[in-house]
Amino acid sequence: MPAVPDVYVDLHMHSTASDGSRAPADVVRAAKAAGLVAIALTDHDSVAGLREAQDVGCELGVRVVNGVELSAVEGTLETHLLGLHLRNTHLLVAELRGLRDMRERRGQEIVDKLIALGVHITFADVLVQADGGVVGRPHVARALVEDGWATDSRDAFDRYLGAGRPAFVAKEQLSMPDAIAMIHAAGGLAVLAHPGGAGTLERLAALRAIGLDGVEVRHPGHSSHDTARLRTFTEQLGLVASGGSDWHGAAEGARTIGMMHVPAEWLARQDARLAALGRAPAA
Repeated sequence: MPAVPDVYVDLHMHSTASDGSRAPADVVRAAKAAGLVAIALTDHDSVAGLREAQDVGCELGVRVVNGVELSAVEGTLETHLLGLHLRNTHLLVAELRGLRDMRERRGQEIVDKLIALGVHITFADVLVQADGGVVGRPHVARALVEDGWATDSRDAFDRYLGAGRPAFVAKEQLSMPDAIAMIHAAGGLAVLAHPGGAGTLERLAALRAIGLDGVEVRHPGHSSHDTARLRTFTEQLGLVASGGSDWHGAAEGARTIGMMHVPAEWLARQDARLAALGRAPAA
């Protein structure tokens, strides 16, 4: 009997609706070409790309999970939180608009710092790079490269934009309980993104107590030890596992679509968790 091929999904991806370089439709087409059966589009503070991705997913036979990635804080620790299986995305729109406004204010402050350093770019240059998506530091980095102030994005972050560098501006932040509540209000599962070595049993238990549903176990930033440890803790705490490439669409770099080989079984377990909570997965 011939072997049954492995079936994979990728539940962490970005498009031009935030800081990715591919349109939502092209993200889905790339997923089809990579042999994935499902993806989650998880743009930063935006659900604007979901309708386009869903339409193309229906055409190509690739399931698209409605998602978002939020930045939140636990005390002084910045945390990223994925919202997966969102049903009532309209409930997020106003709150996400506020988060996008915060990002734009931060972008303008970064540009002001760069100008004070003698780096002459404009916020208009940054908006060109964002091309209608949610403004983030990667767009400032691209503007710096485009205008000849940095050799590449890594150089831009190392010299100007990274934490502790001269043009760094801290984010205005959303609390973790509020971020989880936003995701739940939209009918989704709240999944801790790429916790790495900071994903201790004690921390995950504390987050579960305020509503966390799952943990991103597989991520390019995790070591094999991180992955094994997080898988154990996730099972121990009764959380759902997730994983993805955190792909932003760039042709270069180490991250490639589907690289984490997230089994479709993990998505099925998320569907089962939704059913247990009385919420059918979004169509």
